[in-house]
Amino acid sequence: MIALLEIKNLKVDYLSGSDTLPAARGVTFTVPAGTATALVGESGSGKSTIAMAIMRMIRPPVGDIAGGSIKLDGLDLVDLPDRRMREVLQRDIGFVPQDPTTALDPLYRVRTQIAESMPGVARGELNERIADLLASLGIKDARSRMRSYPHQFSGGMCQRVAIAIALAGDPKVLIADEPTTALDVTTQVGILRLIDQMRRERQLATLLITHDVRVARLLCQNVVVMYGGVVVERGPAREVLNEPRHPYTRALMVSSAQGREPRRPLQVIPGQPATLREMPAGCPFAPRCARALDICTTQMPASIDVGQSSLACWNPEDR
Repeated sequence: MIALLEIKNLKVDYLSGSDTLPAARGVTFTVPAGTATALVGESGSGKSTIAMAIMRMIRPPVGDIAGGSIKLDGLDLVDLPDRRMREVLQRDIGFVPQDPTTALDPLYRVRTQIAESMPGVARGELNERIADLLASLGIKDARSRMRSYPHQFSGGMCQRVAIAIALAGDPKVLIADEPTTALDVTTQVGILRLIDQMRRERQLATLLITHDVRVARLLCQNVVVMYGGVVVERGPAREVLNEPRHPYTRALMVSSAQGREPRRPLQVIPGQPATLREMPAGCPFAPRCARALDICTTQMPASIDVGQSSLACWNPEDR
């Protein structure tokens, strides 16, 4: 399957005074058209950094893309001129934020905010297209509601509006960064199903950023597990999540509520995630890993292929 979005050996640094802090170190993965890939890991693992880098939103003096390539349908975005990149963002990449209540501008009507992603469309046709888009996303009485302000919608409806903005330009790629964080459980399910439906209907290459392995298992064909700015394991979701080989992937699965015996406490991953200022010399997970060897603390393992998957570990779990 041909990759629509291809990330290869991507390196991203954050800048803090005279310090350079590596937030992504040689990240590689692909997202084929019509499929969903989950970026999984704890907070601080580098997931959102990758999303921001794809959209070229990490720039000096805050940070910089230090190396690697980001190709969208063969076009490398890393060195693209700013004006051309703005066109790509408007036309080819849709982004769904974590919290729509803060992402939407409270001073403008919903119609106005969606229309910004539909440049060049005639006014009469614009209203029709916006109403149809909102209706397809489950917003009733769309013609009337598109004239409402964000505060007149519930959190779930605001997220549907945010999805409408992301889809308005008919993008090739949809990036959803923890899109259900601010929603109740029932609404979360509806939003995730909606994103999956749009992915199938529009054949979108979808990158779903999540810390919830259950979401990755249910909605995504492929999964990329990140820790400390590196990819520790990636491959088909069923293979990686059903039979994880990297100790960190297995720890995420064990600490998930899915499959837990009733009335048994959740297991936790000991210790704290590595910080950018105190990144270990070897494998970033080594200080928290029960299977760590001496070499794990001094050398970062190379990524090796195992079946359809790949992992970076000196002492992987048996399958």
